[in-house]
Amino acid sequence: MDTLSLLPKHNQKEFDSRFRIVLIAAQRAKQLVRGGKHYGTSKFTKETSRALEEVLHGQVSYLIAEEAKEAIRNAKRSNERPIDPALYAQPDENAQEIKKELSVYIDDTAQHLGTVVEAEE
Repeated sequence: MDTLSLLPKHNQKEFDSRFRIVLIAAQRAKQLVRGGKHYGTSKFTKETSRALEEVLHGQVSYLIAEEAKEAIRNAKRSNERPIDPALYAQPDENAQEIKKELSVYIDDTAQHLGTVVEAEE
């Protein structure tokens, strides 16, 4: 039996549309491609077919609407690191080196000569 043939026969109470099934299966296939664990055994070897089978058998949990948005916000917050003010207080070695190298190329003598000439007059 082919996995795609299960779509029309699948219980529609769990999913509001076939589009949602495809979206969830695509996200699950990404997880599997990136090394996610398989939920049980399957006769399929390709990640996309295996993901679709897992979704249709209800092995994959998912969130929709506001619950999904809130979960995304929480995930982003958990990945944020607090900023350490000590990092900004210490001068960067690279910045000091660049400043030294640039000071060789910047000619401040014209400004100094103008002030010296004015002082002598």
